[in-house]
Amino acid sequence: MNPARAGVAFAIATIAAATLAGAWFFELALGLAPCPLCLDQRVPYYVAVPLALVVGFLARDPSRERTTRAGFIALAVVLGIGAGLGVYHAGIEWGLWPGPATCAGVAPTPSGNILDALKNPTPFVSCDEAAWRWLGISLAGYNALIAGVLAWIAARTAYGSSSVSQ
Repeated sequence: MNPARAGVAFAIATIAAATLAGAWFFELALGLAPCPLCLDQRVPYYVAVPLALVVGFLARDPSRERTTRAGFIALAVVLGIGAGLGVYHAGIEWGLWPGPATCAGVAPTPSGNILDALKNPTPFVSCDEAAWRWLGISLAGYNALIAGVLAWIAARTAYGSSSVSQ
């Protein structure tokens, strides 16, 4: 196994962790509450970060070539799913297709005391309105781009592209 593959795996872990940190920054520092699909888009990164770290350590051992290749394939699949979720959400924001029922309507009522719920309402964020855009691209669109590029890099690395693995 080429030692550069470990660096690729660690780079994927770093970029995926930075993407999560960016999402948390927009939520916690800037106050942009995430919609249900925004939260769903984080899940592939929660899987990809530790998986990429494991793959990085495995790639350092030449006897683990098959396991490392399988790890990069798994990363490509997980991040490909993340890219798909980003495309799906961006399409909803652009009105290309309707979103799921959990993304529209009224916030769900808690099963507890309704008076407590009225005192402390749960903010509900619709999935069909982008909370933020830069250069015309929403956070969901940027997620699709980032996850798609990372999935492509993982797939190329798994299959030994000479430009990535050397």
